[in-house]
Amino acid sequence: MSTFRVWAPTAARVEVEVNGARLPMAGVGDRGWYQADIEEAGAGSDYRFVLDGGDALPDPRSAHQPAGVHGPSRVVDHAAFGWTDEGWRGVHLPSVVIYELHVGTFTPEGTFDGAIAKLDHLVHLGVDVVELMPVNEFPGSRGWGYDGVGLYAPHHAYGGPDGLKHLVDACHRKGIGVVMDVVYNHLGPAGNYLASYGPYFTDRYATPWGQAVNLDGPGSEEVRRFFVDNAVTWLEDYHCDGLRLDAVHAVIDASATHLLEQLSVRVADLSAQLGRHLFLIAESDLNDPRVVRRREVGGYGIDAQWSDDFHHAIHSVLTGQITGYYQDFGTMAALATALGRAFVYAGEYSPYRRRPHGRLDPALSGHRFLGYSQNHDQVGNRAAGERTAALVSTARLKVAAALVLTSPFIPLLFQGEEWGASTPFQYFTDHQDADLGRAVSAGRRREFAAFGWDPEDVPDPQDPATFERSKLDWSELEPEPHHQLLHWYRRLIQLRREVPDLADGRLDRVQVTYDEDGRWLVVLRGRATITCNLGSGDARLPATGRLLAASEPGVSVDDGSILLPPDSVGVLVAVTC
Repeated sequence: MSTFRVWAPTAARVEVEVNGARLPMAGVGDRGWYQADIEEAGAGSDYRFVLDGGDALPDPRSAHQPAGVHGPSRVVDHAAFGWTDEGWRGVHLPSVVIYELHVGTFTPEGTFDGAIAKLDHLVHLGVDVVELMPVNEFPGSRGWGYDGVGLYAPHHAYGGPDGLKHLVDACHRKGIGVVMDVVYNHLGPAGNYLASYGPYFTDRYATPWGQAVNLDGPGSEEVRRFFVDNAVTWLEDYHCDGLRLDAVHAVIDASATHLLEQLSVRVADLSAQLGRHLFLIAESDLNDPRVVRRREVGGYGIDAQWSDDFHHAIHSVLTGQITGYYQDFGTMAALATALGRAFVYAGEYSPYRRRPHGRLDPALSGHRFLGYSQNHDQVGNRAAGERTAALVSTARLKVAAALVLTSPFIPLLFQGEEWGASTPFQYFTDHQDADLGRAVSAGRRREFAAFGWDPEDVPDPQDPATFERSKLDWSELEPEPHHQLLHWYRRLIQLRREVPDLADGRLDRVQVTYDEDGRWLVVLRGRATITCNLGSGDARLPATGRLLAASEPGVSVDDGSILLPPDSVGVLVAVTC
């Protein structure tokens, strides 16, 4: 027997269509919920809901959409899966190295099972957590997942619910945690039937990607519950260790208790209930410390957030690109500021925004921020999806890796960066609606034409070749310069484990000196010293200690100084008696 439940407050009559028959559902309570217990239905049964005699629709909380976003929903018995991770107690977030991957392009197979086959590579690299770009049901068979609509259903083309569970279980056996990327600020247009069920959306606000979610208007209590329950599903039913909350600056909520705070309270309660570490990571461009402050001091209680300022500071210095939002960066001073406080803009005037931006909170630890030189956004939202490896030399890639992996932040790597993958990561979609597909392709090209790009040079998101080009080429691991870069990443991660000061998140202990004209930078982190030369000639910088790692052969230490050739970095540790 299966119990079917659905929230449909505006419907006068609700039926469930299962096994070819339409059966009535009874109202439960006075909040618009309907329920039916069907003896003949069970795990594997396909079903849909029918509102007021209209078309049959997928379940908003469907656990499986085997035929895609428009097809019937399928009953899943989460208790039937044979987990083997009974002893898993999670990971300690401040201690981890995170690896962001896209299931569809991470391996040639583009499936959950395909990802399992590459876990040993991640273990050898030193990764503690994989962060999966959204895997909930989205239109077609390929996409980034940020236009998803079946928020409770792992994508059918990746392997569905059992495929995801096998991946999480395998990760835990290898000692790797799993973070799920979730989108609570909007839903995609194709296959989005939520508005038929109730007041899930509002026209009081707007987002860049579609209708804003109704989090503070009439009927919002159940809408909020929809997202909070979704978070619990990934953490409880799929044993994930954390969630990455996409673009929380677009989660517009004027309630006394913001949805982010509600989520953090629920996840903390669930962590206590399950007896394992659970955490939330936000993406936010607000530079607002309230996101990651503890709830006890007026914050939302999110455990950490992405630090785009740190990325922009590294990227602009290494590439010389200072257009768009990079115009706020590009100096050694900005990079030094990012290393010392995460936010480059904490109340200062932002030329790009033409207003002051951000706010400073000196009490925050570096462990409240993720630091990175690449991620899916900063690569894939470029017109041609070029990785940093296509923009700078291998020597500069090593500098970027050192700045991230010796930083006071939680390091995040993007799939393939550890070997300088030559494959791009482009924006790709598979909209089955021809008109929508053409609109997405035209919009993408129009967006970059405004920046001077020839539309013909912007890859068509709907072209399957755009997706295929974005798949990692695993044959690159052995040839140079990929092999030496991979070895460098492994060494830096090893040092982060061996030298306690490199894992210290106390920002008041970070001291940075630099020279704008000479393009060099020295970071003191307790007993550890990171020296970096991005100038055109050799640089001799004051530094003492034992040289633990050097990115180039010409790096040498002598009489209280270090000699750095151009585009090189050295990591030292003070010698104690």
